[in-house]
Amino acid sequence: MTMTTCFYKATFRFIRIVVPMALLTTALHAQEEEREMPDFSWDTLPLYMHVRKATAFSDEEFRFLSKFPLITLEKSNGHDTYGSVDAGSIEAAKGIKALNPQAKVLFYRNVMVHYGGYSFDKQLEDIPGWYLEGKDGQDKLIRGRVRAYDLSNEKLRKWWVDTMAGVCKSEYIDGLFLDGNVKVLTTFLTGDLPKGKKEAVTEGYRVMMDESRKALADEKLMVANIIRARFDDSGLEFIDYFDGSYLEAFSHEVGGMSKAEYMAKGIAAVQKAAQDGKIIALTLGIGKTSLGDGIDESKGSIESFGAASQEQLDFNIALFLIMAEKYSYLMVSDGYGVDPGKDGKCESKLWMHTFPEYDRPLGAPKGAAVKDGMRYTREFEHVSVSLDLGTMKGELNWK
Repeated sequence: MTMTTCFYKATFRFIRIVVPMALLTTALHAQEEEREMPDFSWDTLPLYMHVRKATAFSDEEFRFLSKFPLITLEKSNGHDTYGSVDAGSIEAAKGIKALNPQAKVLFYRNVMVHYGGYSFDKQLEDIPGWYLEGKDGQDKLIRGRVRAYDLSNEKLRKWWVDTMAGVCKSEYIDGLFLDGNVKVLTTFLTGDLPKGKKEAVTEGYRVMMDESRKALADEKLMVANIIRARFDDSGLEFIDYFDGSYLEAFSHEVGGMSKAEYMAKGIAAVQKAAQDGKIIALTLGIGKTSLGDGIDESKGSIESFGAASQEQLDFNIALFLIMAEKYSYLMVSDGYGVDPGKDGKCESKLWMHTFPEYDRPLGAPKGAAVKDGMRYTREFEHVSVSLDLGTMKGELNWK
């Protein structure tokens, strides 16, 4: 995920880093000890919220946030008001839970990109070699502006695990959102690093995921940005570390596949994970989206909601319902940042906006989706759903 206003355009090949599967399946299974999952109901569309705001949320915003069963507080939350992202996230979670104690609130950490603003960042000064350096000595390898963690550094991994676990011990935080996984598990930066370094970073990631699961024990959730059709098995080969997956960049042409082929592969992966009981937090855009660095999706803010946007909304809801199972949640947005822009208006035009479809009776599915070529259909108690990847059209026949 990138900030809506900033992204880096680059091209490079996405070939899976070859790591023996034995190294990736020694992790603790995330659901050997069942954690308390988010509330879920088929009464209406189950919704997810993913948000960042540098200042404190208002009372009105807290009332809005408290309606969601699952919320991720993205990077930069509350640091202007409370002095750090970790303090701001805890205060935001506290405000949400004051209104809805059952809401599950996740704390954001990136496994590779060093986004600053955390109270514990200064501890990095005591860890030599905590960031990656390129072959040319460049030390800000992410978009030319931000440092990347050297996960082959044991002291760096310990700092990452200890600090995130410290925040997650808060009674107001229900678990961890892990971003940047795709950057570790593809060839991202491989050509910029000394020979063998990326493979060492990938192995360090495996160790860090083991350590993170142990640190959070059976009490806290771990939801990662991990299911992507670009992987051989769409990310399912890595999902045992986690209680579920956030999804972005779902509707693009990647890895030589057409958009329809890429989406069909992604649909199959999400259906499998959802049927296995994993949390699915699907984010889909309204307005133009792009892959800024070939991995992260940037959502362009819309100026108004018209007929074209309604078609996009119907498509997004249909796509979600074709895949959804218990613990699946949808977010339709034009960006996660909700700070006021220079014009005083919110960066996201859809912030705190709800659509009539969100309040329509849904009802439980009558069975799994039926696939015929690139067309999918599925019946719910109160709506018939069709999705055609050939025409990129979704239809909702509300009863």
